[in-house]
Amino acid sequence: MSLSKGKTFSTKHGPDEKPDTLIKNEILKQTKNDKIPCAVAFEIAKALQISPEKVGKTADLMNFKLTKCQLGLFGYQPKKKIIKPQDNINEDVKDAVSDALVQGRLSCKGAWDIASRLQVGKMTVSATCEAMGVKIKDCQIGAF
Repeated sequence: MSLSKGKTFSTKHGPDEKPDTLIKNEILKQTKNDKIPCAVAFEIAKALQISPEKVGKTADLMNFKLTKCQLGLFGYQPKKKIIKPQDNINEDVKDAVSDALVQGRLSCKGAWDIASRLQVGKMTVSATCEAMGVKIKDCQIGAF
């Protein structure tokens, strides 16, 4: 999530949008330094029985930075992304990625589903995508 100088995360949602109070309070309880890791956003969504996207939107409206993507695609220091192309590609993962592509891209949820179905790590799926030159899009918490 990069912003131009002087902009805030909330601007992408429009001036009339306000953070959901219940979600905001839960974010404040579970985070520090105006940052919310992806895993924490998903924990909050599960606990409140809401979509991860609603947690991400509320975090944006609070101007919290989303960090530590579980696919390794953003929010890590010193570089934003920690994922590297997989050297030894698992053919089952590669085939599953190929089968799930929409317009040459894989959704974040699709990557998670593949990891769950094949019982591999989420970063194994994203590293396979990197090796295949496949972009992952439509972050479930709205980061990309």
